[in-house]
Amino acid sequence: MDANLIRIMDKKFLPINDRLYLDSKGYQYKEINDGPLNGLIIDKFPLKNGKFSINESSLLILIPQGYPDVPPDMFYFSPELHLSSSNSFPVQANVFVDHFQIKWQRWSRHADASTWRPGIDGIYSYIQRVKTALNNA
Repeated sequence: MDANLIRIMDKKFLPINDRLYLDSKGYQYKEINDGPLNGLIIDKFPLKNGKFSINESSLLILIPQGYPDVPPDMFYFSPELHLSSSNSFPVQANVFVDHFQIKWQRWSRHADASTWRPGIDGIYSYIQRVKTALNNA
């Protein structure tokens, strides 16, 4: 494994409830840190069969400072997702960025801080937002 990846993968920052949820769902995930940037990568995130050109992709959720009182904003996929019906990118998912030495497709879906419930919401509720966005794509 690349020495730089080892360096950025060694910090655990998610609350225990988030880790318990991810483990209970059988997700393969990594908590990645690179300086001020924290990210959760869920490998082989399942996608709705037939909706996209692939059935699974890695999902990146950037974890903001102040989480879980502050919600994550936007999410990312690698490899990128194309709609099967048109072979095009979903709306507001045609920008690519590099995080943690990986190229990601940015899904510009901003979290509404007014509906985020500090002390209640966490990764489980954010993943529901991701699933809703995928269904609506």
